[in-house]
Amino acid sequence: MKSLGNIRRSFAPWADPSAKPFISVRGVTKKFGNFTAVDDLSLNIYHREFFALLGASGCGKSTLLRMLAGFEQPTSGEIVLDGQDLAGTPPYRRPVNMMFQSYALFPHMTVEKNIAFGLRQEGMAKDQIADRVAQMLKMVKLEQFASRKPTQLSGGQRQRVALARSLAKQPKVLLLDEPLGALDKKLREETQFELMDLQQSLGLTFVVVTHDQEEAMTMADRIAVMSHGKVVQVATPAEIYEAPNCRFVAGFIGDVNILDGNVVAVQPGIVEVAVDSGFRLRTATNETPSQGSRVGFAVRPEKLRVSPIAPENASVNAVAGEIWDIAYLGDMTVFHVKLKSGQVVKASSLNAVRTVEEPFAYDQEVWVSFDDNAGVLLKD
Repeated sequence: MKSLGNIRRSFAPWADPSAKPFISVRGVTKKFGNFTAVDDLSLNIYHREFFALLGASGCGKSTLLRMLAGFEQPTSGEIVLDGQDLAGTPPYRRPVNMMFQSYALFPHMTVEKNIAFGLRQEGMAKDQIADRVAQMLKMVKLEQFASRKPTQLSGGQRQRVALARSLAKQPKVLLLDEPLGALDKKLREETQFELMDLQQSLGLTFVVVTHDQEEAMTMADRIAVMSHGKVVQVATPAEIYEAPNCRFVAGFIGDVNILDGNVVAVQPGIVEVAVDSGFRLRTATNETPSQGSRVGFAVRPEKLRVSPIAPENASVNAVAGEIWDIAYLGDMTVFHVKLKSGQVVKASSLNAVRTVEEPFAYDQEVWVSFDDNAGVLLKD
C-alpha cells in the first residue's frame, strides 16, 4: 500500500461516500459592507475530525469560525450541524464552544471558578459543577493550581485553563481560534500533541483556525487552505504538501521550487518539460497536458540532490549550477544553488552523520538532480 506520507490514524470518513458530514457549510457568503470576507464557501467536516482552517491574515478563516460559533450570521448560505440548521440560533444555544486566542480568562476568578463559570450560568447543580470541574482539572493536569488566579500562571497553564473551561460544557464541537499563538515555540510543539491526544480521547470534533502551516500539518486530519474568502484545497496534510492543486497552495505550504516550462512530450503516465532554466525534466503524472502548453513543476527542497559530479543520466532531471548560499540548521543543511539561467533553487539535506568528509563550499560548481516522482505538475 502506497501513501503520500505517513498516516497518523486510519480515520478517513471523507473517503466513504456513505458517511454523513457532521458540519456542512453550504454556499456561505459573509459581507461587511462592500467587503466580502467569505465568498460562496462550501465544505464538509466529519464527526471526531480534527479540522484546520489555514490561511494568511484576512483570508476569512476567523470569520468562518465566528459564523460556526454564532457570533456572526451569514449574509447568504447555510450552516448545518448534526442535521440542525443553525440559522438564527444564538451562540449560547449552539452545541459548540469556542476557545479564543487571548484565552479570555476572568482575572479576578480562580482557575476553579473560571472553569465553573459557564456551568453556573447554565444553572447546573453545585455538586455536579464540583465533579465536572475536578474532572476538567485532572484532564489538563492542573489539579494543584485550582485556587490560583490567571496572573499566577504561566502562558501554557492559562492556555490549559481556557481549554478546560471550553470543554466543561461538553460541546459537540470545539472551535479554536489561534489557540497556541501566545506560547513559545517549544511549548507550542508540546501542546500540539497534547491537543491531538485529548481530541481523540474525548471523541469530539475540533475545528482550529491557524496561520501556522506546521501547526496545521501536525494536528489536523484535514486542512482547508483558504485565500480571499474561498477554499482553495481541502485535503490531508500529506496530500496538501505532496500534491498541491495549484501554485498558491504549493507556495503557501512549506518551501518549494517552481520550475516553469513547455511540455515537449506526453506519454501514458509520463510528461516531459523543457524548463526555462535550460534543462529537460521528466515526471510521472496522471495529468495529460497538451504538447506545447505552459506548465509549472513544483518540487520540494528535500527531494533535490546536490552532488559535486554529474549524475549518470544528466540529460534529464539534472542541471548544473553553483552554491550560492549555505544554511546549517542542525538537523539539516539548506543549499541555495544558482543555475546558469540565473534562477536560484533551494535544496535541503538531512544531517544524518555528525561529520562531513568533503563539505560543500560557497561558489562550488555542483549538480542538482531529482527522481521522476519527486514533484507535481501545476497547470495554474
